Amino acid sequence: MAVWSDIRMAHSEISQAHTIDALKSVWASLDSMLSGLTEAQWREPVPVPGWDVQAIVAHVFGSEAMLLGLEPDVTVDGAAMAHVRNPIGAMNENWIASHAESSPGEMIAAFRRFTGARAAVLESMSNEEWNAEGMTPAGPDAYGRFMRIRVFDCWTHEQDIRAALRLPGHESGPAVVASLDEMAGAMGFVVGKRAGAPQGTSVTFDLTGASGRQIHVTVGERASVVASLDGPATVTLTMPVISFNRLGTGRLDAVDHRAAVKITGDDALGHAVLDNMGYTI
Repeated sequence: MAVWSDIRMAHSEISQAHTIDALKSVWASLDSMLSGLTEAQWREPVPVPGWDVQAIVAHVFGSEAMLLGLEPDVTVDGAAMAHVRNPIGAMNENWIASHAESSPGEMIAAFRRFTGARAAVLESMSNEEWNAEGMTPAGPDAYGRFMRIRVFDCWTHEQDIRAALRLPGHESGPAVVASLDEMAGAMGFVVGKRAGAPQGTSVTFDLTGASGRQIHVTVGERASVVASLDGPATVTLTMPVISFNRLGTGRLDAVDHRAAVKITGDDALGHAVLDNMGYTI
């Protein structure tokens, strides 16, 4: 699961119907892809340190099982593992260890069982429950924000598998839109705090593809995501949606996507942003 550091986003109500639709669509896309994999493909390493395809899938449905109040069958010392960087990462290893010896068929069955149960829970939630504040991987926020983060997490992990197995796809649709909504809110942090853009500058991320969009950031006393700019951005970074995801999540394959980025305007600022896009830990 992705974890944000020092990021606070302005609260706004997140559509329950659209977010559930996005979750169900990414789960359906994962199900379709996983159902066609060979046993060898389940053991292919992915662009996440220490994990293979099977580990990614165990993490995805393990997160949903956890939200159902279930616990993994196996407990391991995740904190002692070299690739684990935070307590949530250590917790994830328990679900991975619990399903380390599961067959592809068992993995798919568990994936369907837990995601199906979670979809039913989400669809039965009241508006008050959906918007109630609680803890999320990004700190205190509405439960709906937590579920939008789940869309982003699941779609990112789907792309981890697609990258590992050279199976490109699912680059547009509701899950991509929700994931970009989530990522867009972090770009002020990326531009202002991580890249250190000076006051008076602005950055546009011009994302291409069927679900592409422009994300604008202005830097005043702090950097903020805005709906539009009064004039041309100090620098524009143009890239495919998938490259934005890989760079923003700091994946091991991010280096392969740098060549897909076109920088227009202040080249030094553009490279500073590009070098500091990975905001999840």
